[in-house]
Amino acid sequence: MKFVPDYRNMLAVMENHRPQRLPLYEHLINVPKMEEILGIHFGELEESSGADLDEFFRHYCRFWLEMTYDTVSFEECITHALPGIHALKGGKGQIQTRQDFERFPWAEIPVRYWELAQPKFEALRRQLPPGMKAVGGIGNGVFEISEDLVGFEYLAYMQADDPQLFADLYQKIGDLMVTIWAKFLDQYADMFVACRFGDDLGFKSGTLTSPRNIRKFILPQYNRVIQMIRNAGKPFLLHSCGNIFPVMDEIIALGINAKHSNEDVIAPFDTWIERYGEKIALLGGIDVDVLCRTDPQDIFEQVVELGWRFRQKARGFALGSGNSIPEFVPAEGYLAMIRAAQEIRAREER
Repeated sequence: MKFVPDYRNMLAVMENHRPQRLPLYEHLINVPKMEEILGIHFGELEESSGADLDEFFRHYCRFWLEMTYDTVSFEECITHALPGIHALKGGKGQIQTRQDFERFPWAEIPVRYWELAQPKFEALRRQLPPGMKAVGGIGNGVFEISEDLVGFEYLAYMQADDPQLFADLYQKIGDLMVTIWAKFLDQYADMFVACRFGDDLGFKSGTLTSPRNIRKFILPQYNRVIQMIRNAGKPFLLHSCGNIFPVMDEIIALGINAKHSNEDVIAPFDTWIERYGEKIALLGGIDVDVLCRTDPQDIFEQVVELGWRFRQKARGFALGSGNSIPEFVPAEGYLAMIRAAQEIRAREER
C-alpha cells in the first residue's frame, strides 16, 4: 500500500501519548546519503535560490516521504550567520575579551540569519507533501553558540579571568536566540509540528561543562526560548548528546516535551524510558554504532525486537538512530532500520 503521511502521529508522541502508528524520527540525515539512496544529485542546490532552491526541497522532502516518515526534519543554524572565526569544531573563537564582546556585531546577526534562512523556510513550505509537517526550526543551542564564539577550552579561561564577561556572554546569546525565535514563531510555526534546537551538553562520562554552569548560565536561557515556543502552542524537543543525567531533571522542569539522542555506552535506551518515560517523550533508541558495524539482516532483526519493546514500554516514542545519519553510516544499515520500523507497523496491523 502507498504510504500516507500523517504528522498527527508525531504530535501524539510530543504529547507523550502512544500514536496509532509508530513514527520514524531522525535529527539529521546527511544530504549526500539521501542522494545515494535516491540515486539523484541535488545537494548543490541547497544554497541556491528561486526554482533551484524549490527543486532542492522537492527532493529533500521526497526522501522523508519515501522513507515513510510522517515529518520532515529541518533547521537552519544560527552559527551559519555568525561572521568571522568559527570555533565550534575546535580552536580559539573570536570573542576572548570584553573588547571583543563589545565590538561583535550582535545586532546584525538576526538580519544575516534571516537572509540565509527565510528563502529556505519559504521553499520548504511550498514543497511539504500533504499530511506532513516539519520538526526543527532554529538550529544551535546556547552552549554550542558559546563554543562557536569563544572556543570550548577558552570558555574556561574566560570564566576564570572575567566572570562577568562569561555571564554577559550567555545573557547576550539568550537575547540573540529570543530575537530570532520570535520571528520564526510568528511566520513559520504553523508548518512545524514541534520545535527544537540541538545543544550537545555532554560526552560519555559526564557534562562538557559543570552542572553548576549549566544550571546557572545555560538553562535560564533555555527557559526563555522554551517558554516562547510553548506559548506559541508548540511542543519543544531537545536534542542533546552525552551523559546529561546530572541536569536532566532540571531540563525536564523547564517544560520540554521530548528528548532525543542516546548512546548505548552511556545508558541503554531502556534506562531513559525507565527514568523519564512517564514525564516526556523519548526519540531514537537505535545506537549509530549498530547501524555502522552490524550486518543489515542483523540490524533488521535487532531493530524489530528493540523497536517493538520500546513501543510497548514508552508512552511517546518515535524510532530512529540515537543521534543522526551522517555520511559514514552505510545506506544498507540505515535502510535495514527503516524496513524494521515498517515491519513493526505491519505486525500491529495484522
